[in-house]
Amino acid sequence: MNQNKIEKPSAWLRLQYKKWFLILKNGISEENPIVVTVLGICSALAVTNRVENAIFMGIGVTFVIMASSMLVSMLRNLIPPKVRMVAYMVIISVFTIVVQMILQAYVPSVAANLGAYTSLIITNCIVMGRAEAFAIKNPVKYTIIDGLANGLGYTLVLVAIASIREPLAFGTFLGYRAPFMEGWINWNVMTLAPGGFFVLTLFAWLMRTLTKKYEE
Repeated sequence: MNQNKIEKPSAWLRLQYKKWFLILKNGISEENPIVVTVLGICSALAVTNRVENAIFMGIGVTFVIMASSMLVSMLRNLIPPKVRMVAYMVIISVFTIVVQMILQAYVPSVAANLGAYTSLIITNCIVMGRAEAFAIKNPVKYTIIDGLANGLGYTLVLVAIASIREPLAFGTFLGYRAPFMEGWINWNVMTLAPGGFFVLTLFAWLMRTLTKKYEE
């Protein structure tokens, strides 16, 4: 009897860990919000000309996804279907304002560089999409992992794109000039959206090739 009591919780934990792992893997790779489902493209093109901007934008979006999805999941049985989208917007806007205030207080230079794109987290398709596609249908224990996974997937792609764009555009990385970039002639196109779009396309092709995620 004691053995059965031990085995049941153990099997339950294994099932939970497996589900959490699958959610995490899907958000980062197989259903990556940028290069697979093609969401959040505007910010991916706008803020990835510098690695520092990409890191803080990724952290901000990750926080908003996790916090808003968690709250939506907690209130999913109380939100009337007719005002669901309005409720999402109110919840997301509150956490977006929190991110803005923190950036302005502690890293004002980054807040100035990100400009209006921090405010546009409110309309980010990734945040709204996870609330509608996952949080409203699942308990908090899965919703938090889903928010973290999609936030990490978004952040990793942003940082990867910025890690290519910043050295090519400015000859620097995180604002510091690398020794091997001495005498580098800056590629001005990499400071602009077309340069970001080119790098993003390469990443999308690479990710879809590795995950074999193709359109039918």
